[in-house]
Formats: sequence, C-alpha cells, structure tokens
Amino acid sequence: MKNYLILFIFFIVLTSCDKKNKTEKAIENIPISIDVDRFDQAFFETKPEDLQSLKNKYPYFFSSNDDAAWKERMTDPQWRDLYNEVQKKYKNFDSESASIAELLKHIKFYFPETKANPKIITVIGDMDNDMKAIYTDSLLIVSLELYLGKDHKYYDYPAYIKKNFESEQIVSDLAQDFAERKIAPPRDKTLLSQMIYNGKILYLKDLLIPSATDAQKIGYTSEEIVWSEENENYMWRYFIENKLLFDTSSKLANRFINPAPFSKFYLEIDNETPGSVGRWIGWQIVRSYAKNNDVSLETLLQTDSKEIFDNSKYKPRKE
Repeated sequence: MKNYLILFIFFIVLTSCDKKNKTEKAIENIPISIDVDRFDQAFFETKPEDLQSLKNKYPYFFSSNDDAAWKERMTDPQWRDLYNEVQKKYKNFDSESASIAELLKHIKFYFPETKANPKIITVIGDMDNDMKAIYTDSLLIVSLELYLGKDHKYYDYPAYIKKNFESEQIVSDLAQDFAERKIAPPRDKTLLSQMIYNGKILYLKDLLIPSATDAQKIGYTSEEIVWSEENENYMWRYFIENKLLFDTSSKLANRFINPAPFSKFYLEIDNETPGSVGRWIGWQIVRSYAKNNDVSLETLLQTDSKEIFDNSKYKPRKE
C-alpha cells in the first residue's frame, strides 16, 4: 500500500511539472521586441545649449519649463557623479533587458490583451522610492539611481528600504507595478482584505516572474523568508487569538502590511520579525486557494477576500 501511495504522489508531481513546463515552453515562444531608450545617457551627454532638442524628443520628462534648473542639473558636480556611478553599473543594460523581456512574455501569456512591446526608458531621478519602476501600456520607466546596490554611498535610506536597491529587484518592481494596476484594491478595511489583496499581487508575481526567488518577489532577505516560514503558525495563531482578521483599525496596516523595519506584535520578538508579515501570510492563503480551487486567474483576481479565505483550506506550517 505504501509503495502505491508513493507512486501516486510521484505521478501527481510529475503531471504538475509537465503542465508547468508546457506553460513555460508556450511562453518562451511568444515574440517580444525590446526597445531600450537610455534617457539617463541622453540627458547627461547633451550639452546645455542643446537642451531644447532633448525636450522635443522627450516632452513627457520635462513638465517644468525651468530651463535654467535643467541646465544646472546637467553640469552640477554631484549629479554628474551620480550619473558616472550609474554608468559604472549599467553601461550595458542587456542582462536587465533580457529579464524584462521574460516578464513581458509572461504578461502577454496571462493577459493577452496587454500591449506586448512597450518601450523601456532608463532615467536618473530624484531618489524617489515610490517611483523606482513604473509600468504603463506604452512605457516602462526604470530609475537606475535606485538600483546601485544597498550599500551605495548615495543612499540615505533605512536598511529595510535600501535592501531592495539591487539590480535583481528591477523586474520584481515592474511586476509589482503591473499587478497593482490589474488588481482592484480591497473593498473594505479589514486586515484580512488587505492581506488577501497583497497576497493576490504576490501570487500574480509567482506567475509573471517564476524564476525570481520568494525573497525577491516580496522584498525580503533570505533570512526573513526563513523566519516567516518557521514562525508561520505562531503568527497565524496570534491573528486568530487576538481577533484581528476582521478588525478595521487603521493601525493594523502599519503594524502588519506596510513596509517597515519589523512587524509590531507588541512582543519581545518584534525586532526579529520582518516587516509586512501580513502580506506574506496573505500570499500563503492565496496560494492555498489557487491550489485547492479550479478557477481561472481572472476569477481568482476578482474573487472577494472572504471567499478566498473561506475556500482556501489554508493551514499554516506546523512548528
């Protein structure tokens, strides 16, 4: 009997892998044309007296008509140094372009109506962490100054933010921005709805960037992933015992959803926790729902958070 069970499990795993391989093979054959426009290079290699020609070519990057300010940026020693630092790391953008092409293929497979070949534009911006990578139908904008490596001299950010200033996060951030545009925000303010909403985003990233690690998808270190896996049951019990899932307190987002140096259980172990553990658990719930329900991706993304929770058969890992 035991041998039959082992063979059955092996068959299920093999069938699942074969289905996944067929999907990935189909995705590989989707034609994608990558067009990368290095605005960062164009801007800093243009002479101040030729600024108008640059504005004519890239009107969407010059909302301000203060030409003196733009010319000053072109020649300012600190801006020039930042440009040189970006060029050291991204003189060649081929590797990143290839990864973005893979993302676009996956997007086209799962969302056929989406434009397949938007232009990629690299820029050097104002160190705005909320504008790292932007996905639109026609343009993908990547702010290279925020992907120089977490220990770069120019970063005056907390460690929990700048840990994601690595080149590997470019594709993850583009996938994040795409997912946020595709998935409707929560219909209510319960913690569970916020968890499931973020879980849907991360589940979609599972499909769009399958070669990325879980750490890259959620913006954790590998150690934070391990901590979350080892303490999943404890965290879940905490949410249940404190009746937090259907609580609508505005404080819960800052405690468990929003980026933070750590999550706030108000326990001695808080400093050991990664931030945003509510997103991580929401991810596991959505994964469990997808595994245990035969629904299309479109249906899953539109399904109410409580329905997902009720039918997910989610069981946290035992300690």
